[in-house]
Amino acid sequence: MSDQEYDFAVIGAGAAGLIAADFAVKLGARVVMLEKDRIGGDCTWTGCVPSKALLKVAKVAHNVRSSAQYGIVTQPPRVDMPQVREYLRAAIDHIYASTTPDALRAKGMDVMLGPVQFLDAHTLQCGDQRLRARKILVATGAAPVIPDIPGLDQVPFSTYLDFFDRDQLPESLIIIGGGPIGVEMAQAYQRLGVQVTVFADRLLPKDEPEASTTIQRILEREGVRVVQARAQGVERLAELIRVRSRNISVDAEALLVAAGRVSKLEGLNLAAAHIRYTSSSLTVNDKLCTSASHVYGAGDVLGGEQFSHLAGWQGFQAARNALLPGSNSGFSTVVPHVTFSDPEVAQVGLLESEARDQHSNDVHTGTWPLGRIDRAVCDNDLDGFIKVVTTNDGLLLGATIVAEGAGETIIEFVYALQKKMKVSDMASPIHPYPTYTSGIQMLATEMAIKYAMTGFSGTLIRTASKAWR
Repeated sequence: MSDQEYDFAVIGAGAAGLIAADFAVKLGARVVMLEKDRIGGDCTWTGCVPSKALLKVAKVAHNVRSSAQYGIVTQPPRVDMPQVREYLRAAIDHIYASTTPDALRAKGMDVMLGPVQFLDAHTLQCGDQRLRARKILVATGAAPVIPDIPGLDQVPFSTYLDFFDRDQLPESLIIIGGGPIGVEMAQAYQRLGVQVTVFADRLLPKDEPEASTTIQRILEREGVRVVQARAQGVERLAELIRVRSRNISVDAEALLVAAGRVSKLEGLNLAAAHIRYTSSSLTVNDKLCTSASHVYGAGDVLGGEQFSHLAGWQGFQAARNALLPGSNSGFSTVVPHVTFSDPEVAQVGLLESEARDQHSNDVHTGTWPLGRIDRAVCDNDLDGFIKVVTTNDGLLLGATIVAEGAGETIIEFVYALQKKMKVSDMASPIHPYPTYTSGIQMLATEMAIKYAMTGFSGTLIRTASKAWR
């Protein structure tokens, strides 16, 4: 029996694979989707969707608990964790519905489920089925990193893969890791009534220091204990788990390890297709092509920035490069990221430190506190700011927003960076009031005026104004 033949085989049905396969079908290609586990990837089942649903639940509990400051008197909230879990599952089911195997087949692609491996450069095995493909995309995603901490392998712990299946709340929780997952889950569980401790050198280490300190201040105000040190040992003490740093030990009922993610390449037998890779990532060029000219890679498996929106964008670019003439870059310097804490932390472009490394003294910054934004005052959302990084003549280099809905507001800076705008360009459009975006306009206007009034141009403007008067 001859192998089935396809124009495009996609290995991995996460954000990158789904968007790539969907686009390939629209191009008229014969497409097969190959998935070892569940269609939708980490984002649908164990990442973005359940975590954001849990954050919503936790925010409702927090709002009830703090409602007295708004003149609303209520009883303290009681958390029904089985019902919370059902709410999370309902969100997952709703989003998964459009990506079930039957839904994908209805779009015009074949779907095969099972472990996948290369047999040669163009032949793949998926479960008990063999197929051949002219072009192939590897988009197998990433898995949690389990750090080498003495004793960790001797105690029960969770990662994001199983953390959302809980139907009981522990009285106390330790989180190892201060990245987005660690921060989001620390705030969520603390708001649900759990005493949370985070071990991390610094919260949100990939964001501006001001953002990190703001979020730490808020978490600590809500009751989270932050141990600013790495976990150096773990041990079991009766019904508790002890985590220790160099100087501090903390005991808790449960442990979440949120120490990063590493590419999933095991079992693919990439050597059979002469595809180069490292211990941490699939190796691709700027066009997302591997060392095998017909095989591409996209998303978290590449080991760089790991965001679903970036993975989806790269999946589209990989399919485009594989199936159409010419080629586009699969990488961008304008990739926003958001930590969905309360307030949110959104960033795009260069951090101030990165800008100073690249542009030396040709860097200027401006910051607008939320207390100067009327909408934030009305919403009692005063812990945050808008920060802009530019060259000395106003060319936008990067921006950070710490605020309610920062993930929505940051898109204005994403567009401005994409179009290589100056802050004066962002000041000129009329922004609706009262909104958080009006803060962007006020900051941009202040900075644009400062640039215009500096040096020779400022002298000319002041002279012209004086003459006109």
